[in-house]
Amino acid sequence: MAMHAPYMRPVTIAAPDIVAPEPHVSPCARLLCRLVGRLYLRQFIGGAKAEARGEEHLIESFTRAFKNESRCIAAFLHPNGAEPQILEWFTLSRLKALAGKAGAVCAVQPHLRFVHGYEVLRWGGALARFILPRIGAMPVYHAKFDSHSMECIYKALTDGPYPVAIAPEGQVSYFSDRTPHLEQGPVRIGFTVAERLEKSGRLCPVEILPVSVQYCYNAGAVRAARAKKSMEKLLRRVERCVGVESRKERRGVVIPIEERLLLCRELILEKNEARYGIKAGEKADNFAGRVDALIEKCLDRTEKTLDVTKQGGVFARMYYLRQVCWDRIFIAGKTSLDDMVQLDRSIVDLNAGEAWHASRHLEIVDFVWYLRCAPVPAAESPLYQQVEYVQNLWDFANRTMGGVFGTRKLIHPYKVIVKTSAPINLSDHLDAYHRGRKETVKKVMAELEEKFFDLANSREEAE
Repeated sequence: MAMHAPYMRPVTIAAPDIVAPEPHVSPCARLLCRLVGRLYLRQFIGGAKAEARGEEHLIESFTRAFKNESRCIAAFLHPNGAEPQILEWFTLSRLKALAGKAGAVCAVQPHLRFVHGYEVLRWGGALARFILPRIGAMPVYHAKFDSHSMECIYKALTDGPYPVAIAPEGQVSYFSDRTPHLEQGPVRIGFTVAERLEKSGRLCPVEILPVSVQYCYNAGAVRAARAKKSMEKLLRRVERCVGVESRKERRGVVIPIEERLLLCRELILEKNEARYGIKAGEKADNFAGRVDALIEKCLDRTEKTLDVTKQGGVFARMYYLRQVCWDRIFIAGKTSLDDMVQLDRSIVDLNAGEAWHASRHLEIVDFVWYLRCAPVPAAESPLYQQVEYVQNLWDFANRTMGGVFGTRKLIHPYKVIVKTSAPINLSDHLDAYHRGRKETVKKVMAELEEKFFDLANSREEAE
Protein backbone atom coordinates (compact mmCIF):
# COMPACT_ATOMS: atom_id res chain seq x y z
CA MET A 1 0.00 0.00 0.00
CA ALA A 2 1.36 3.43 -0.92
CA MET A 3 2.05 5.77 1.97
CA HIS A 4 2.41 9.54 1.98
CA ALA A 5 4.57 10.22 5.02
CA PRO A 6 4.31 11.75 7.52
CA TYR A 7 0.52 11.64 7.40
CA MET A 8 0.05 7.87 7.54
CA ARG A 9 1.83 5.08 9.34
CA PRO A 10 1.65 1.49 8.11
CA VAL A 11 0.90 0.07 11.56
CA THR A 12 0.34 1.16 15.14
CA ILE A 13 0.87 -1.42 17.86
CA ALA A 14 0.09 -1.29 21.55
CA ALA A 15 2.82 -0.22 23.95
CA PRO A 16 3.35 -0.53 27.71
CA ASP A 17 2.10 2.27 29.91
CA ILE A 18 4.36 5.29 30.39
CA VAL A 19 6.06 5.29 33.78
CA ALA A 20 7.68 8.63 34.59
CA PRO A 21 9.45 9.62 37.81
CA GLU A 22 7.76 11.92 40.28
CA PRO A 23 8.11 15.59 39.24
CA HIS A 24 11.08 17.23 40.93
CA VAL A 25 13.48 20.05 40.13
CA SER A 26 16.87 18.64 39.17
CA PRO A 27 19.71 21.22 39.00
CA CYS A 28 21.39 19.15 36.28
CA ALA A 29 18.27 19.02 34.10
CA ARG A 30 17.70 22.74 34.64
CA LEU A 31 21.29 23.46 33.58
CA LEU A 32 20.84 21.28 30.51
CA CYS A 33 17.69 23.23 29.52
CA ARG A 34 19.53 26.48 29.97
CA LEU A 35 22.48 25.39 27.83
CA VAL A 36 20.68 23.71 24.94
CA GLY A 37 17.27 25.39 25.20
CA ARG A 38 18.05 28.07 22.63
CA LEU A 39 19.26 25.47 20.14
CA TYR A 40 16.09 23.45 20.71
CA LEU A 41 13.92 26.53 20.15
CA ARG A 42 15.38 27.09 16.68
CA GLN A 43 12.94 24.55 15.24
CA PHE A 44 10.03 26.73 16.46
CA ILE A 45 11.29 30.32 16.18
CA GLY A 46 14.50 30.10 14.16
CA GLY A 47 16.98 32.77 15.14
CA ALA A 48 14.38 35.12 16.60
CA LYS A 49 15.49 37.11 19.63
CA ALA A 50 13.37 37.16 22.77
CA GLU A 51 12.40 40.38 24.54
CA ALA A 52 10.04 41.38 27.35
CA ARG A 53 7.31 44.01 27.62
CA GLY A 54 5.62 44.89 30.88
CA GLU A 55 8.54 43.13 32.50
CA GLU A 56 8.03 45.01 35.75
CA HIS A 57 4.97 42.82 36.44
CA LEU A 58 6.92 39.66 35.60
CA ILE A 59 9.91 40.64 37.73
CA GLU A 60 7.87 41.79 40.73
CA SER A 61 5.55 38.78 40.76
CA PHE A 62 8.31 36.20 40.25
CA THR A 63 10.79 37.71 42.71
CA ARG A 64 8.07 37.89 45.38
CA ALA A 65 7.42 34.18 44.81
CA PHE A 66 11.14 33.36 44.94
CA LYS A 67 11.32 35.09 48.36
CA ASN A 68 8.27 33.14 49.59
CA GLU A 69 6.37 36.41 49.96
CA SER A 70 3.65 35.21 47.58
CA ARG A 71 2.61 32.32 45.39
CA CYS A 72 2.35 32.82 41.64
CA ILE A 73 0.41 31.09 38.87
CA ALA A 74 1.72 32.21 35.48
CA ALA A 75 -1.37 31.88 33.26
CA PHE A 76 -0.12 31.99 29.67
CA LEU A 77 -1.86 32.12 26.33
CA HIS A 78 -0.97 29.14 24.15
CA PRO A 79 -1.59 29.93 20.45
CA ASN A 80 1.57 28.62 18.75
CA GLY A 81 2.68 25.59 20.73
CA ALA A 82 6.16 26.75 21.77
CA GLU A 83 5.08 29.08 24.59
CA PRO A 84 6.13 26.72 27.43
CA GLN A 85 9.59 26.21 25.93
CA ILE A 86 10.05 29.93 25.30
CA LEU A 87 8.91 30.89 28.81
CA GLU A 88 11.10 28.26 30.46
CA TRP A 89 14.20 29.29 28.50
CA PHE A 90 13.48 32.98 29.04
CA THR A 91 13.04 32.47 32.80
CA LEU A 92 16.18 30.38 33.11
CA SER A 93 18.39 32.56 30.91
CA ARG A 94 17.11 36.13 31.00
CA LEU A 95 15.04 36.82 34.10
CA LYS A 96 17.90 37.13 36.59
CA ALA A 97 19.64 39.76 34.46
CA LEU A 98 16.37 41.64 33.90
CA ALA A 99 15.67 41.63 37.63
CA GLY A 100 19.17 42.92 38.37
CA LYS A 101 18.71 45.84 35.97
CA ALA A 102 15.44 46.69 37.72
CA GLY A 103 17.11 46.59 41.13
CA ALA A 104 15.38 43.37 42.19
CA VAL A 105 17.04 40.26 43.58
CA CYS A 106 16.12 36.66 42.79
CA ALA A 107 16.39 34.72 46.04
CA VAL A 108 16.77 31.45 44.10
CA GLN A 109 17.80 30.55 40.57
CA PRO A 110 14.76 31.51 38.43
CA HIS A 111 12.67 28.60 37.27
CA LEU A 112 9.09 27.71 36.27
CA ARG A 113 7.13 24.56 36.98
CA PHE A 114 4.71 23.74 34.18
CA VAL A 115 1.43 21.87 34.18
CA HIS A 116 0.96 19.81 31.02
CA GLY A 117 -1.42 17.20 29.66
CA TYR A 118 -0.44 13.65 30.48
CA GLU A 119 -0.57 12.84 26.76
CA VAL A 120 2.60 14.90 26.24
CA LEU A 121 4.57 12.10 27.91
CA ARG A 122 3.03 9.72 25.37
CA TRP A 123 3.53 11.56 22.10
CA GLY A 124 6.56 13.59 23.23
CA GLY A 125 8.92 10.63 23.11
CA ALA A 126 11.90 9.70 25.26
CA LEU A 127 13.25 13.27 25.51
CA ALA A 128 10.00 14.64 26.98
CA ARG A 129 9.75 11.70 29.37
CA PHE A 130 13.27 12.36 30.61
CA ILE A 131 13.26 16.17 30.82
CA LEU A 132 9.74 17.09 31.95
CA PRO A 133 9.63 15.29 35.32
CA ARG A 134 13.16 16.47 36.11
CA ILE A 135 12.35 20.15 35.64
CA GLY A 136 9.32 19.79 37.89
CA ALA A 137 6.66 19.71 35.14
CA MET A 138 3.45 18.13 36.42
CA PRO A 139 1.10 16.05 34.24
CA VAL A 140 -2.70 16.18 34.50
CA TYR A 141 -5.53 14.45 32.68
CA HIS A 142 -8.10 16.44 30.72
CA ALA A 143 -10.81 13.80 30.85
CA LYS A 144 -10.50 12.25 34.29
CA PHE A 145 -9.73 13.37 37.82
CA ASP A 146 -6.39 12.27 39.25
CA SER A 147 -6.06 13.23 42.91
CA HIS A 148 -2.32 12.51 42.97
CA SER A 149 -1.63 14.93 40.11
CA MET A 150 -3.77 17.65 41.66
CA GLU A 151 -2.09 17.26 45.04
CA CYS A 152 1.27 17.56 43.32
CA ILE A 153 0.20 20.92 41.84
CA TYR A 154 -1.24 22.15 45.13
CA LYS A 155 1.95 21.18 46.95
CA ALA A 156 4.16 22.89 44.37
CA LEU A 157 2.25 26.12 44.91
CA THR A 158 1.84 25.83 48.66
CA ASP A 159 5.50 25.02 49.29
CA GLY A 160 6.97 27.25 46.56
CA PRO A 161 9.12 28.98 45.70
CA TYR A 162 8.80 28.52 41.93
CA PRO A 163 5.82 29.94 40.01
CA VAL A 164 3.58 27.33 38.38
CA ALA A 165 2.74 27.94 34.70
CA ILE A 166 -0.65 26.85 33.35
CA ALA A 167 -2.36 27.52 30.01
CA PRO A 168 -6.03 28.36 30.73
CA GLU A 169 -6.91 27.50 27.12
CA GLY A 170 -6.10 23.88 27.91
CA GLN A 171 -4.33 23.31 24.61
CA VAL A 172 -2.92 25.14 21.59
CA SER A 173 -5.45 27.69 20.31
CA TYR A 174 -3.83 28.60 16.91
CA PHE A 175 -4.72 32.33 16.84
CA SER A 176 -2.81 34.81 19.00
CA ASP A 177 -5.31 37.69 19.19
CA ARG A 178 -8.39 35.73 20.30
CA THR A 179 -9.29 33.77 23.43
CA PRO A 180 -12.44 31.86 22.45
CA HIS A 181 -12.07 29.13 25.09
CA LEU A 182 -10.71 29.61 28.59
CA GLU A 183 -11.00 26.96 31.29
CA GLN A 184 -11.42 27.76 35.00
CA GLY A 185 -8.70 25.37 36.17
CA PRO A 186 -5.97 27.92 37.05
CA VAL A 187 -8.40 30.13 39.00
CA ARG A 188 -9.89 27.20 40.92
CA ILE A 189 -6.42 25.86 41.72
CA GLY A 190 -5.38 29.30 42.91
CA PHE A 191 -8.36 29.63 45.24
CA THR A 192 -7.77 26.15 46.67
CA VAL A 193 -4.16 27.04 47.44
CA ALA A 194 -5.20 30.40 48.92
CA GLU A 195 -7.66 28.61 51.23
CA ARG A 196 -5.03 26.11 52.34
CA LEU A 197 -2.55 28.88 53.10
CA GLU A 198 -5.23 30.78 55.02
CA LYS A 199 -6.13 27.71 57.11
CA SER A 200 -2.47 27.08 57.92
CA GLY A 201 -2.11 30.68 59.12
CA ARG A 202 0.40 31.62 56.44
CA LEU A 203 -0.17 35.18 55.23
CA CYS A 204 0.97 34.55 51.68
CA PRO A 205 -1.08 36.01 48.82
CA VAL A 206 -1.76 33.91 45.72
CA GLU A 207 -1.46 35.74 42.40
CA ILE A 208 -2.38 34.94 38.82
CA LEU A 209 0.02 36.61 36.39
CA PRO A 210 -1.39 36.95 32.82
CA VAL A 211 1.29 36.20 30.20
CA SER A 212 1.25 36.47 26.41
CA VAL A 213 4.03 35.32 24.07
CA GLN A 214 3.78 37.16 20.75
CA TYR A 215 5.54 36.46 17.45
CA CYS A 216 6.57 39.53 15.44
CA TYR A 217 7.17 39.35 11.68
CA ASN A 218 7.16 42.99 10.62
CA ALA A 219 9.90 45.49 11.47
CA GLY A 220 11.01 47.42 8.45
CA ALA A 221 10.82 46.63 4.75
CA VAL A 222 13.48 43.92 4.74
CA ARG A 223 12.04 41.79 7.54
CA ALA A 224 8.48 42.25 6.29
CA ALA A 225 9.50 41.21 2.79
CA ARG A 226 11.24 38.12 4.18
CA ALA A 227 8.14 37.08 6.13
CA LYS A 228 5.87 37.72 3.15
CA LYS A 229 8.12 35.61 0.94
CA SER A 230 7.92 32.70 3.40
CA MET A 231 4.16 33.18 3.70
CA GLU A 232 3.73 33.20 -0.08
CA LYS A 233 5.77 30.01 -0.37
CA LEU A 234 3.55 28.26 2.18
CA LEU A 235 0.34 29.57 0.58
CA ARG A 236 1.45 28.26 -2.81
CA ARG A 237 2.06 24.91 -1.17
CA VAL A 238 -1.50 24.94 0.16
CA GLU A 239 -2.78 25.80 -3.31
CA ARG A 240 -0.82 22.94 -4.87
CA CYS A 241 -2.11 20.62 -2.17
CA VAL A 242 -5.75 21.42 -2.92
CA GLY A 243 -5.23 21.69 -6.69
CA VAL A 244 -5.74 25.38 -7.43
CA GLU A 245 -2.22 26.49 -8.37
CA SER A 246 -3.36 27.32 -11.87
CA ARG A 247 -5.85 29.85 -10.46
CA LYS A 248 -3.27 32.05 -8.67
CA GLU A 249 -3.33 34.59 -11.49
CA ARG A 250 -5.93 35.51 -14.07
CA ARG A 251 -4.71 37.23 -17.23
CA GLY A 252 -1.72 38.68 -15.42
CA VAL A 253 -3.74 40.14 -12.53
CA VAL A 254 -2.64 38.98 -9.10
CA ILE A 255 -5.52 37.56 -7.10
CA PRO A 256 -5.96 39.24 -3.66
CA ILE A 257 -4.75 37.13 -0.76
CA GLU A 258 -8.20 37.13 0.83
CA GLU A 259 -9.71 35.54 -2.26
CA ARG A 260 -6.96 32.92 -2.38
CA LEU A 261 -7.44 32.04 1.27
CA LEU A 262 -11.20 31.78 0.92
CA LEU A 263 -10.90 29.54 -2.14
CA CYS A 264 -8.49 27.13 -0.44
CA ARG A 265 -10.53 27.09 2.74
CA GLU A 266 -13.70 26.31 0.81
CA LEU A 267 -12.11 23.46 -1.13
CA ILE A 268 -10.62 21.86 2.00
CA LEU A 269 -13.97 22.11 3.79
CA GLU A 270 -15.75 20.57 0.80
CA LYS A 271 -13.35 17.62 0.85
CA ASN A 272 -14.13 17.06 4.53
CA GLU A 273 -17.87 17.36 3.97
CA ALA A 274 -17.68 14.79 1.17
CA ARG A 275 -15.62 12.45 3.33
CA TYR A 276 -18.09 12.58 6.21
CA GLY A 277 -21.17 12.35 3.99
CA ILE A 278 -22.53 15.86 4.56
CA LYS A 279 -24.81 16.45 1.58
CA ALA A 280 -25.51 19.77 -0.12
CA GLY A 281 -29.01 20.05 1.34
CA GLU A 282 -27.66 19.55 4.87
CA LYS A 283 -25.08 22.34 4.77
CA ALA A 284 -25.50 25.56 6.71
CA ASP A 285 -25.34 28.87 4.83
CA ASN A 286 -22.19 30.06 6.64
CA PHE A 287 -18.70 28.71 7.32
CA ALA A 288 -19.11 28.44 11.11
CA GLY A 289 -22.33 26.46 10.78
CA ARG A 290 -20.76 24.09 8.28
CA VAL A 291 -17.78 23.57 10.59
CA ASP A 292 -20.11 22.82 13.50
CA ALA A 293 -21.73 20.09 11.38
CA LEU A 294 -18.31 18.72 10.46
CA ILE A 295 -17.25 18.64 14.12
CA GLU A 296 -20.38 16.70 15.04
CA LYS A 297 -19.74 14.18 12.26
CA CYS A 298 -16.10 13.72 13.36
CA LEU A 299 -17.03 13.17 16.99
CA ASP A 300 -19.92 10.88 16.12
CA ARG A 301 -17.73 8.70 13.90
CA THR A 302 -15.04 8.48 16.59
CA GLU A 303 -17.60 7.47 19.22
CA LYS A 304 -19.01 4.78 16.95
CA THR A 305 -15.56 3.47 16.08
CA LEU A 306 -14.56 3.25 19.74
CA ASP A 307 -18.05 2.10 20.84
CA VAL A 308 -18.41 4.77 23.53
CA THR A 309 -21.37 7.00 24.39
CA LYS A 310 -21.60 10.75 23.95
CA GLN A 311 -20.03 12.71 26.83
CA GLY A 312 -21.10 16.38 27.15
CA GLY A 313 -20.08 19.25 24.87
CA VAL A 314 -17.45 19.48 22.14
CA PHE A 315 -14.39 19.79 24.37
CA ALA A 316 -15.61 17.24 26.92
CA ARG A 317 -16.28 14.73 24.14
CA MET A 318 -12.97 15.42 22.41
CA TYR A 319 -10.90 15.11 25.60
CA TYR A 320 -12.71 11.94 26.64
CA LEU A 321 -12.31 10.29 23.24
CA ARG A 322 -8.67 11.28 23.08
CA GLN A 323 -8.12 9.68 26.49
CA VAL A 324 -9.81 6.47 25.31
CA CYS A 325 -7.55 6.38 22.25
CA TRP A 326 -4.37 6.90 24.26
CA ASP A 327 -5.41 4.26 26.79
CA ARG A 328 -5.84 1.73 23.98
CA ILE A 329 -2.44 2.53 22.53
CA PHE A 330 -0.61 2.63 25.89
CA ILE A 331 -2.01 -0.18 28.02
CA ALA A 332 -2.68 1.05 31.57
CA GLY A 333 -1.05 -0.95 34.33
CA LYS A 334 1.31 -2.73 31.96
CA THR A 335 5.05 -2.07 32.13
CA SER A 336 5.67 -4.80 29.55
CA LEU A 337 3.52 -6.67 27.01
CA ASP A 338 5.92 -9.60 26.65
CA ASP A 339 3.94 -11.73 29.09
CA MET A 340 0.79 -11.66 26.95
CA VAL A 341 -0.19 -14.72 24.93
CA GLN A 342 -0.20 -14.28 21.17
CA LEU A 343 -3.96 -13.95 20.80
CA ASP A 344 -4.30 -11.33 23.54
CA ARG A 345 -1.36 -9.35 22.18
CA SER A 346 -2.83 -9.38 18.67
CA ILE A 347 -6.14 -8.06 19.99
CA VAL A 348 -4.59 -5.15 21.90
CA ASP A 349 -2.49 -4.34 18.81
CA LEU A 350 -5.62 -4.25 16.66
CA ASN A 351 -7.37 -2.06 19.22
CA ALA A 352 -4.36 0.27 19.25
CA GLY A 353 -4.38 0.58 15.47
CA GLU A 354 -8.12 1.22 15.49
CA ALA A 355 -7.66 3.90 18.16
CA TRP A 356 -4.90 5.59 16.18
CA HIS A 357 -7.11 5.83 13.09
CA ALA A 358 -10.08 6.97 15.19
CA SER A 359 -7.97 9.76 16.65
CA ARG A 360 -7.45 11.21 13.14
CA HIS A 361 -11.04 12.45 13.34
CA LEU A 362 -10.21 14.14 16.65
CA GLU A 363 -7.25 15.94 15.09
CA ILE A 364 -9.70 17.70 12.79
CA VAL A 365 -11.94 18.67 15.71
CA ASP A 366 -8.95 19.84 17.76
CA PHE A 367 -8.00 22.35 15.08
CA VAL A 368 -11.11 23.34 13.15
CA TRP A 369 -13.10 24.50 16.20
CA TYR A 370 -10.69 27.45 16.45
CA LEU A 371 -10.82 28.14 12.70
CA ARG A 372 -14.62 28.25 12.58
CA CYS A 373 -14.99 31.90 13.66
CA ALA A 374 -11.58 33.32 12.71
CA PRO A 375 -11.88 36.19 10.18
CA VAL A 376 -10.05 35.78 6.89
CA PRO A 377 -7.38 38.51 6.65
CA ALA A 378 -7.10 40.86 3.69
CA ALA A 379 -4.02 42.47 2.14
CA GLU A 380 -4.31 45.45 4.50
CA SER A 381 -4.59 43.26 7.62
CA PRO A 382 -1.62 43.13 10.02
CA LEU A 383 1.10 40.81 8.76
CA TYR A 384 0.92 38.51 11.79
CA GLN A 385 -2.77 37.83 11.04
CA GLN A 386 -1.94 36.88 7.45
CA VAL A 387 0.92 34.65 8.56
CA GLU A 388 -1.19 32.90 11.19
CA TYR A 389 -4.04 32.29 8.78
CA VAL A 390 -1.80 30.83 6.09
CA GLN A 391 -0.16 28.56 8.68
CA ASN A 392 -3.58 27.48 9.88
CA LEU A 393 -4.91 26.99 6.38
CA TRP A 394 -2.06 24.57 5.77
CA ASP A 395 -2.95 22.89 9.05
CA PHE A 396 -6.55 22.51 7.89
CA ALA A 397 -5.24 20.55 4.91
CA ASN A 398 -2.70 18.83 7.16
CA ARG A 399 -5.35 17.51 9.56
CA THR A 400 -7.55 16.50 6.63
CA MET A 401 -4.68 14.32 5.39
CA GLY A 402 -4.28 12.64 8.78
CA GLY A 403 -1.61 15.00 10.12
CA VAL A 404 -1.10 16.18 13.67
CA PHE A 405 0.25 19.25 15.42
CA GLY A 406 3.78 18.00 14.82
CA THR A 407 3.29 18.22 11.03
CA ARG A 408 2.29 21.88 11.07
CA LYS A 409 4.38 24.32 9.05
CA LEU A 410 5.61 27.42 10.88
CA ILE A 411 6.99 30.69 9.54
CA HIS A 412 9.76 31.87 11.83
CA PRO A 413 9.33 35.34 13.37
CA TYR A 414 12.16 37.83 13.66
CA LYS A 415 11.33 38.54 17.31
CA VAL A 416 9.43 36.96 20.20
CA ILE A 417 7.97 39.21 22.89
CA VAL A 418 6.99 38.03 26.37
CA LYS A 419 4.28 40.37 27.67
CA THR A 420 2.75 40.49 31.12
CA SER A 421 0.18 42.64 32.86
CA ALA A 422 -0.55 43.34 36.53
CA PRO A 423 -1.37 40.13 38.43
CA ILE A 424 -4.72 39.31 39.97
CA ASN A 425 -4.47 38.81 43.74
CA LEU A 426 -6.80 35.89 44.49
CA SER A 427 -6.35 36.32 48.24
CA ASP A 428 -8.16 39.66 47.96
CA HIS A 429 -11.19 37.72 46.67
CA LEU A 430 -11.17 35.02 49.35
CA ASP A 431 -13.99 36.48 51.45
CA ALA A 432 -16.20 36.72 48.37
CA TYR A 433 -15.12 33.20 47.39
CA HIS A 434 -16.27 31.83 50.75
CA ARG A 435 -19.68 33.47 50.23
CA GLY A 436 -20.16 32.38 46.64
CA ARG A 437 -17.62 30.22 44.86
CA LYS A 438 -19.17 30.06 41.41
CA GLU A 439 -19.87 33.78 41.24
CA THR A 440 -16.36 34.72 42.42
CA VAL A 441 -14.65 32.32 40.00
CA LYS A 442 -16.78 33.74 37.20
CA LYS A 443 -15.84 37.31 38.19
CA VAL A 444 -12.10 36.53 38.29
CA MET A 445 -12.34 34.70 34.96
CA ALA A 446 -13.91 37.79 33.40
CA GLU A 447 -11.06 39.93 34.75
CA LEU A 448 -8.47 37.45 33.48
CA GLU A 449 -10.10 37.30 30.06
CA GLU A 450 -10.08 41.11 29.84
CA LYS A 451 -6.36 41.18 30.67
CA PHE A 452 -5.68 38.51 28.06
CA PHE A 453 -7.64 40.50 25.49
CA ASP A 454 -5.61 43.62 26.22
CA LEU A 455 -2.33 41.69 26.01
CA ALA A 456 -3.23 39.83 22.83
CA ASN A 457 -4.31 42.99 21.03
CA SER A 458 -1.47 45.28 22.12
CA ARG A 459 0.95 44.31 19.39
CA GLU A 460 4.19 46.01 18.44
CA GLU A 461 3.57 49.31 16.64
CA ALA A 462 5.23 48.00 13.48
CA GLU A 463 2.81 45.09 13.38
